[in-house]
Amino acid sequence: MGPETLSHVLRQLPVPQDARLLVGPHTGDDAAVYVLDEETALIVTVDFFTPVVDDPYTFGQIAAANALSDVYAMGGRPLLCLNLVGFPTCLPVEVLGEILRGGCDKVAEAGAILAGGHTLEDDEPKYGLAAVGLVHPEGLWRNSTARAGDALILTKPVGTGVINTAAKADMAPPEVVAAAIELMRTLNAAACDALRGARVNACTDVTGFGLLGHAAEMAEASGVTLVLRAEAIPVLEGARELGAMGMFPAGAYRNRDWVKGRLAAGGVDDTDLLILCDPQTSGGLLASLPPDHAALALARLSERGVTAKVIGEVVPRRQAALELVP
Repeated sequence: MGPETLSHVLRQLPVPQDARLLVGPHTGDDAAVYVLDEETALIVTVDFFTPVVDDPYTFGQIAAANALSDVYAMGGRPLLCLNLVGFPTCLPVEVLGEILRGGCDKVAEAGAILAGGHTLEDDEPKYGLAAVGLVHPEGLWRNSTARAGDALILTKPVGTGVINTAAKADMAPPEVVAAAIELMRTLNAAACDALRGARVNACTDVTGFGLLGHAAEMAEASGVTLVLRAEAIPVLEGARELGAMGMFPAGAYRNRDWVKGRLAAGGVDDTDLLILCDPQTSGGLLASLPPDHAALALARLSERGVTAKVIGEVVPRRQAALELVP
């Protein structure tokens, strides 16, 4: 489902009215956040999807990492998870066991507890998690509080969508696929921990709406314009070449169509634009923070083995929510 369709559906629902609900559906943020007391808030999120790789164990790892990413994007620590499973009876039950084992191992790596879940019969496999995390209310990161003058840091390269699409058609080199898989099953835990040591004004993770889609949500929710430098944005090796061959998933085109009305992009070709609209699985964190704290964050990220880059800056609101420059 594209961002425009999703926004339309959400607008039809009643607006929650509760002072304890710090983050609800209003800003398209990554998860709901509910205050328990002055020092504790719950982060609640859910995510699941069909396989993006052939190996069931790896699929379980990736799906779990993707679901847990929402907790990290809010500055939280995962606490408790439940499995969400759709599975066809035509497949061996051992396949399901491997999917669940992959998810279980990734949840354990995150330091959280996997405590059961729900399974139903479906036409194709689906897997993910309902996840609960903890965060101090004053340490909560939202996507709606970016400030003019901030620098923008991205903690993972983009391009997993186009690589996954090419892999399904046996068009992607093995080393390119392997790099994408390693990226997708990597938790955003180290990135989140590093960013906690800096003053993060706003944050989101980059998933199904692509980098530009999630950046546009941040800009509109914050009432600012995000200026992104195309050449500074890290892209997985091989992704541009596969994109030039027409390997983009349908979601990249939907994301591009949605973001075009919110974007000023001069001098950027269509392949590069689609790369930045490419739907990501278990993508990185996009963080907005003061320039002096950005330098600190980059150093802390590097210490934890996270290759991150400054990809742009936040400016007072202009005509477009996003500006993309070469």
